[in-house]
Amino acid sequence: MHTSTARRAHRRTLRAVLRRRTAENRLAASVRRRPRSLTTIGIAAGVDRNIAAGTANGLRSVAKRLGVHPAEIARTRRTVHGGRSHRTHAVSRFTLGQVQVLIRSYKPRKPEFRAAVTHIARLCTTA
Repeated sequence: MHTSTARRAHRRTLRAVLRRRTAENRLAASVRRRPRSLTTIGIAAGVDRNIAAGTANGLRSVAKRLGVHPAEIARTRRTVHGGRSHRTHAVSRFTLGQVQVLIRSYKPRKPEFRAAVTHIARLCTTA
């Protein structure tokens, strides 16, 4: 038999899980709708922030090599790790179709980046 305190604690953890899952689904849906930065696409695919940032750097260099230009360039004050920057900087945003092209030519050496690429590829194919 559950006490009311234990029940409340259990419900609190369930609400937290639901909030996290909802946020992940909302981010993945927004990535499918409009161009986003390469790091954001990695995070939406379920990759850790630091690994997503490293993978994005590799994909950016592949884009430069292939001559793939971003779908749009925006000015933002947001940072990848949350919070806000004190100055604006340009962010290149790519569509999932462009990311698919980049992934085909991207051959990372690090196992974490290889796993990240498979996650991102899975996100691109489900769109």
